[in-house]
Amino acid sequence: MTVSAAEPARLNLDEDACLVRRFLAGDAGAFDRIYARYRDKVYVIAKGILLDPDDAADAVQEAFALIFRNLPRFHQRSRLGTWIFRIAVNTSIQVSRKLKHKGRDVGIEAAMDRAVPEPDEATEADMKIHQALAQLKPADRAVLALFYWEDLSLDEIGEALSCGGNAAKTRLYRARERFRELFESPEETP
Repeated sequence: MTVSAAEPARLNLDEDACLVRRFLAGDAGAFDRIYARYRDKVYVIAKGILLDPDDAADAVQEAFALIFRNLPRFHQRSRLGTWIFRIAVNTSIQVSRKLKHKGRDVGIEAAMDRAVPEPDEATEADMKIHQALAQLKPADRAVLALFYWEDLSLDEIGEALSCGGNAAKTRLYRARERFRELFESPEETP
């Protein structure tokens, strides 16, 4: 018997639905499985938005606290992963706003201090990428993280960002353009 390309995705959806049912029935271990399954992906999204490993870890904890509290309200109109990604994006953007209000902006200087690889490991291109990402708005970093790091389709990104696939395509295009402009702009000398 051969397995179609869609079969693994369907099995994941079935397993997610089963885990949700088990959690709602009182099986705390089911949430542990959900957490283990999505923790790394949520961290990648949070780090893509916040650019700081510690802030991203805090956002992951906040996101999973929200997921735990709101899982009974998940109606399975979308995939569990998409719903979790939406919470991860929104939580990370909220953390970014809190940091900005506390005077710890996720701006270029702050992000460069926290997110750049060690000097001997970093290339000039790595530095330019980090600088360009740090100058983007969190919403732009979110759409780029979902597309490039999580390999989500435009429809899945639309679901995660609470917009349609066409709107996600437009947001991705604009975020790419802003990134390109920042990446290609000549460095300012002090």
